[in-house]
Amino acid sequence: MMVVGVTLLNVSPGAEREIYDDLRGRSDVREVLHVFGEYDFITIVEVEGLSRLNDIVDDIRELEGVVSTQTIIGAEMP
Repeated sequence: MMVVGVTLLNVSPGAEREIYDDLRGRSDVREVLHVFGEYDFITIVEVEGLSRLNDIVDDIRELEGVVSTQTIIGAEMP
């Protein structure tokens, strides 16, 4: 089943460019938006299955400079 994850990220000041470039280089990341407000970035990830989404979000959380994440999960209706 195709799963779409929308992950909201907060990053350390000064780490924005490095994190943006890293996220843009990932094949499963469909879009990265630099936003203003409560979060610094919104990423949209589209993959097959929740376990793959969990792996990607875990990898993102481990990036130096990522302070916190919040993920919203969507799936196709059967």
